[in-house]
Amino acid sequence: MKLLIASDIHGSAYWCSKLMDAYQNEKADRMILLGDILYHGPRNALPKEYDPQRVCDLLNQISDHILCVRGNCDADVDQWLIHFPIMADYSWIMEKDRVIYLTHGHVYGKDFRKDESFPPLQKKDVVLSGHTHIPITEPTDGGLFFNPGSVSIPKNGSKNGYMTLENGLFIWKSFEDGEYARYKL
Repeated sequence: MKLLIASDIHGSAYWCSKLMDAYQNEKADRMILLGDILYHGPRNALPKEYDPQRVCDLLNQISDHILCVRGNCDADVDQWLIHFPIMADYSWIMEKDRVIYLTHGHVYGKDFRKDESFPPLQKKDVVLSGHTHIPITEPTDGGLFFNPGSVSIPKNGSKNGYMTLENGLFIWKSFEDGEYARYKL
């Protein structure tokens, strides 16, 4: 199964359209969204073609193929427009013998090793988190921590993008330049 993993769309119809194109081109089976779907947040500038309703329309076309967790900019009212569940603070999937936890990063922070409220991790487990808008590949003693970066508002010189997971291989991609990093489990 091939997964497309993305975070931080922040209401940009322009970048969400690019994400939908990537989903089709990747021939992904499912899309995982790590939060911050519609609203841009008070600390971010308006993203290109800010149109939350259009973002809903685009994502709702594949609603039965999306697994999503809530970001700090996602609100209860957003769920009225989005046809897939978005209000869970975390979720998880299995990849062979390891658990992959999905979270945005505002409730369960980057340092998941010290967060006692986070579900227990084994060294082989993975945490996928958004929130910082910065792509990260961080193997640690307590597990692996990955961030796909941001679809619409990348930070720290990163580019608009996403990541994929297939057969234990994570690949980070920018919409403009394609693959720029990979990690094999």
